[in-house]
Amino acid sequence: MEIARFISVGVVNTLVGYSLYAAFLYCGLSYPFALLAATVLGVLFNFQSIGRLVFNRYKSNLIGKFVGVYLVVFCINLLLITFITKLGFNAYTAGALALLPTTIISYLLNKFFVFKG
Repeated sequence: MEIARFISVGVVNTLVGYSLYAAFLYCGLSYPFALLAATVLGVLFNFQSIGRLVFNRYKSNLIGKFVGVYLVVFCINLLLITFITKLGFNAYTAGALALLPTTIISYLLNKFFVFKG
């Protein structure tokens, strides 16, 4: 059931995050800055939704661990997007292709590091 909740909440979080990323690209930001801006804006929203709706373990003292997880996920995402763009894909497609692996990593880190219990 937890994985189903994560997928449901994750779909919303991903739509919001990718939409912000794409909007920042459209406005002229390079993909590293577009990804950074989308990540920063998404962290607080995602902390609330993942903590409360997925793991039922929302506590404000977990925000530091959550931010740490998002820093790791951001770095992996940036490396993946960089690699994919070097293969010839544009930043929009590269960002979309990086979603699945970063989502899996995010789930595992949140489950076993941030919201373990």
